[in-house]
Amino acid sequence: MTGNLEKGEEVRFPTAFGEFKLIPYSESETDKCHLALIMGNPKENPIVRIHSECLTGDVFCSSRCDCGDQINKAMDIISKEGSGVIIYLRQEGRGIGLLNKLKAYALQDKGLDTVEANIKLGFEADQRTYGAAVYILKDLGLKKIRLLTNNPDKVKGLKGEIEVTERIPLKGEVNGHNKRYLATKKEKMGHEF
Repeated sequence: MTGNLEKGEEVRFPTAFGEFKLIPYSESETDKCHLALIMGNPKENPIVRIHSECLTGDVFCSSRCDCGDQINKAMDIISKEGSGVIIYLRQEGRGIGLLNKLKAYALQDKGLDTVEANIKLGFEADQRTYGAAVYILKDLGLKKIRLLTNNPDKVKGLKGEIEVTERIPLKGEVNGHNKRYLATKKEKMGHEF
């Protein structure tokens, strides 16, 4: 996804972490609408979180992953800093969609890890792309960022078009339900916490 995003109207977006501006970016060929949440007036080298949609974690507070913890911690860090950006990408389940993510959960309940489950369903371990994030960051006038992520591939996904001056790990809470999931992300996907 590069040049096929349509920027929507900016709206005021008060949250438990303070007031953000919210800008929608819709894909012309799909019904997906990515979001940019902006606090303050980020200029040179702001803190940025590129967060992929996780309905189960972000909305329903699932203990199977650390996504909800990560988005909340990112909003808190940005709030304390007084400015920053969250890019919320609509690519549920590392890009396989909600229904397939739930199928992967069922396979995990039968003993597969998250990577094995995606592969068994015919997908790659991680199918996400970050072209939309590059487009949005450029549209916001941001060329250098400090990126809140555990995923080194996210830095690579920015394709050198956005300079990541610092990768800041964003550790979520470890519990009995997500311990294996987090270990798999570290061991098989290179995530660094």
